[in-house]
Amino acid sequence: MKRPHVIVETNYDAMSRRVAALIDAAIRVNPNIVLALPTGGTPIGTYAALVDLHRRTGTDWSRVTTFNLDEYLGVAPDHPESYAHFMQQHLFSGVNLPPERRHLPNGLAPDPQAEVACYEAAIEAAGGLDLAVLGVGTNGHLGFNEPGDHLTAGTHIATIAEDTWRRNFPHLAREVRPGQHGQPGRSGTPAERPFRQAYTMGIGTILQARAIILLAGGTSKRAILRAAHDGPVTTRNPASFLQLHRNVTLLLDREAGEEA
Repeated sequence: MKRPHVIVETNYDAMSRRVAALIDAAIRVNPNIVLALPTGGTPIGTYAALVDLHRRTGTDWSRVTTFNLDEYLGVAPDHPESYAHFMQQHLFSGVNLPPERRHLPNGLAPDPQAEVACYEAAIEAAGGLDLAVLGVGTNGHLGFNEPGDHLTAGTHIATIAEDTWRRNFPHLAREVRPGQHGQPGRSGTPAERPFRQAYTMGIGTILQARAIILLAGGTSKRAILRAAHDGPVTTRNPASFLQLHRNVTLLLDREAGEEA
């Protein structure tokens, strides 16, 4: 088994520039590359650096195809919390990637199970993923593949773990107050709260990518990364499944990488 290659940069900005340089170089080598792309706070610096590289060096995105890892169920693409909006804001508006080559699950699809099948079929029709760029949660989740008794191989609808939801939506989490006698507060039960389900690319689909880059920063990621790198492969730490892939690079800042 080949261990992931670990690169530790001095800080978040250096890590972001290094990841962007690797993605930019991959596009130059293969202009038809198929990318899986993440959202969240961690890749924002990487996307800014990619836009800067495109503007300064003219890297051509016109033949690139992208598939995002996730999108919230029941959320329109122009919703400010949607991942479609996030990607437009942080990457798509700054590079010459044609709209028809940008893929995210349709959060408003009338038949969610049909949308799952359609998304998986679109990845297959594109020839599979050449490079999957991933973030990781403090609980080891990849995309919204949360820790549990089992993991789903293909694209599916995931229920977002409580701690993940609270990290992603702290403003909503602050509104959750316990009711009388242990009853839920005005934000309702976890299942009733907004943004609690999402389409997500499955672990099996991610592991079929020809190469994987995982980026992570901060001390909060240190323990789970060490477990993913050195511990057992377990559904309780989805990131540990990256041990099964032969071409994984962990690109970390110093705070995250000290124990990796």
